Amino acid sequence: MGFPHNNTRFKRVCCPNKKKVASTFEPFFIKRGADKHSKQVSENHARNISNALGRFRPPAYNKAHHLPNNTQNMEKKKILMFLPTLFPAIAGAQGHYNIVYIMTDDHTAQMMSCYDKRYISTPNLDRIAADGVRFVNSYVANSLSGPSRACMLTGKHSHKNGFTNNEHGIFDGSQQTMPKLLQKAGYQTALIGKWHLVSTPTGFDYYDYLPAQGNYYNPDFINMKGETYQEKGYLTNIITDKAIDWLENKRDKNKPFLLLIHHKACHRNWLPELKYLHEYEDQTFPIPSTFYDNYEGRVAAGAQEMEIGKHMDIIYDTKMYRPGLNTPLTENYLNMVGRMDSKDRAEYDHFYDSLSTDFWQRHLEGKQLAEFKYQRYMRDYAKVVKTLDDNVGRTLNYLRDAGLMDSTLVVYTSDQGFYMGEHGWFDKRFMYEESYSTPLVMHLPKGFNTKGDIKEMVQNIDYAPTFLALAGAPIPDDIQGKSLLPLLKGQHPKNWRKSLYYHYYEYPAEHSVKRHYGVSTADGWKLIHFYNDINEWELYDLNTDPEELHNLYGKKGYEAVTKRLMKELVKLQKQYDDQDALKFNNM
Repeated sequence: MGFPHNNTRFKRVCCPNKKKVASTFEPFFIKRGADKHSKQVSENHARNISNALGRFRPPAYNKAHHLPNNTQNMEKKKILMFLPTLFPAIAGAQGHYNIVYIMTDDHTAQMMSCYDKRYISTPNLDRIAADGVRFVNSYVANSLSGPSRACMLTGKHSHKNGFTNNEHGIFDGSQQTMPKLLQKAGYQTALIGKWHLVSTPTGFDYYDYLPAQGNYYNPDFINMKGETYQEKGYLTNIITDKAIDWLENKRDKNKPFLLLIHHKACHRNWLPELKYLHEYEDQTFPIPSTFYDNYEGRVAAGAQEMEIGKHMDIIYDTKMYRPGLNTPLTENYLNMVGRMDSKDRAEYDHFYDSLSTDFWQRHLEGKQLAEFKYQRYMRDYAKVVKTLDDNVGRTLNYLRDAGLMDSTLVVYTSDQGFYMGEHGWFDKRFMYEESYSTPLVMHLPKGFNTKGDIKEMVQNIDYAPTFLALAGAPIPDDIQGKSLLPLLKGQHPKNWRKSLYYHYYEYPAEHSVKRHYGVSTADGWKLIHFYNDINEWELYDLNTDPEELHNLYGKKGYEAVTKRLMKELVKLQKQYDDQDALKFNNM
């Protein structure tokens, strides 16, 4: 049950006068000597319980105002038993729900079978969606790892949290963040896995995180002493081991908690767990219809450097190693696989060496080479996802077996989407759908009966206010996201947002994706402005052109919709105070 019956004690017997019921509880924060803010939060929880009790009074209270001690104790137990049953929303009382937030890197909806059944099966990820809710219009504010994480932690767009790009960004850990606010509300907070924000994590009672991007094999971690140490094994398994260990052995079980489980999977260069080396090798993945996109009418799309055929490194990305051949990323590749011990390395080499020998004998060029790279990319990516799915299942099983599912919100998402060959690409960054959208599924705790698809437009800046609202904690006015709690309760607010704002900054940089910002609307339109060393506008009707191949900007007949979207774009830029972007509108 969500109601923390082991954390709340009585100060005195409930009085039949319902106005005095709130004083009958002394929450655990007070007992443990928490700070003034936590005490106030606890008193707020007591008032919530009081409101419920004001509508419920066991019959004994109508018979006598003064009860023998043994009767008092019996009545106390009755209340605690009745509350979870009769008031499930109170039983999972705000401030007492746990939050397990599982975020992966570069995992796209196309590679989750609850979203797309064309490629692979993800039964454990699908468990979350089947048991809870699936968001079908979920997006990010900036499709890049570090900035996306900063948006999640702060509930603010990149220009407000200060972390706009990976190349030069350092997250300001002194600023207000969602974990810090949950700490003030009495939560225990923990981070395990990928951080990727350069600065040392703040706002966490416990952390064990990866330096930089981390390594799949025998990875390094940084503990709370600032010590870097190595663990033996495969990274996805290790992160899950650490998360379960924290849940079982390291947390204070008298407190609600926020646990961030941040996986490196499915990040480039997709090094699989050894037991899955042979998985998907007999599968030929369908080539996307836009794989040979010529980028007509889309100048920025044609200027990128993330094409599978042209830019994917034959050694680093596809593992077709040949002694003596040095590509730009060969050394990086050898360093990564060099972390394995001799036994594991031998198994790894035995598998990929046979593929490599065959590849170099075939002398592939042009389309044949591009499609070979695509198949190798898809297979290795799918293998990494398979281990990920296994570990999501392990996490869910632990929560179930530990009796935590009823009191825990479980969130699964990624830091953004990813291209699986669409437009001929890998990576992300663009505001086009494949990278702009991100999977989001949630298991809801007891008291929430919503199931199925949620169609409202949501964004990763919404996660912070959602968690705060679930905890019953105040949501500061400067948080720019919206709490998803009404949607999780099955509501469909008439005033829910009809548009989203996006801004990408990392240029010049790897993959050469131009800086751009834009607006997308609930009725299926998108307006994008590429700026800096370029001044190009793009307009798409996703209702008729879901693959975003036909730029309608400046075309006859689209003047009115362009004007409408431009007005909406300016409105959002003013709402979110993106002053720089406002200036760029008139380049």
